[in-house]
Amino acid sequence: MRNNTLGSLIWLRLVRFTNLSNQLSNDFLKQFNITTAQFDVLMQIHVYQPLTQTELAEKVTVTQGGISRMVSRLEKEGYIVRKQDWKTKTISLTKKGEAILDEAMPAQLAFQTSFFEDVLNEEETKTLYRLMTRVHKHSQKKELPPE
Repeated sequence: MRNNTLGSLIWLRLVRFTNLSNQLSNDFLKQFNITTAQFDVLMQIHVYQPLTQTELAEKVTVTQGGISRMVSRLEKEGYIVRKQDWKTKTISLTKKGEAILDEAMPAQLAFQTSFFEDVLNEEETKTLYRLMTRVHKHSQKKELPPE
């Protein structure tokens, strides 16, 4: 299995980096009693509130079933509130949810930024961002090859 292409090796590095980054972020965010996935969900609610659970699921990397459990957990913790408006149920942050984000966001952003700033100079960071943006945009248009 030594026939890896450079593209497949880059993909493997990205997957390994993402997994390690998520593990380290989960450990880092324990001080705020939230997980990386919860942080992401709270951030998305903060930016787009009020929004439906379906809209939220489209914006995060959690499955529909997972988002349902997470929303219930975040509501139980007092970070979010669900409001019924006729047929539509929307999700918004509570004051407690805003407070945890105000506390955790600067620390988490600094922690994530350190993965790059500790090893890359400014020009390398900009180049990596440009390249990853291009790959990401292309991947959004990518279709599966015919069977």
